[in-house]
Amino acid sequence: MALGSPTVVAFPGRRPEQVGFTREELTRILDVYGRMVAAGQWRDYAMDFTRDTATFAAFVRHAERPQARLEKRPSLRSKQGMWTLFGEHGQVLKRGHELPGVLAPIERRLLKAVDN
Repeated sequence: MALGSPTVVAFPGRRPEQVGFTREELTRILDVYGRMVAAGQWRDYAMDFTRDTATFAAFVRHAERPQARLEKRPSLRSKQGMWTLFGEHGQVLKRGHELPGVLAPIERRLLKAVDN
């Protein structure tokens, strides 16, 4: 490598040890979680980070199944989108490429009709 070429190669061919959320993603997720807690819908959460997925699960009670589970799977980025929202019984509620669109069904539950 010559002195004039500042090329940096960071460990070619190496996969990351685990998938995680970026600061912006986690801020968005925890914002929705906080509003659901304030509305009395959720009381606890758990996060899991593996080699393939990062998962955020929200619970009504800690001993039950999660009421909602958000999964980030970067390997599906070019196919159906890396974000998936699962319901309480494991059914897929929403898939997508953008986090705000996938969180929309949860945010809709926060809206209440106001009568004048």
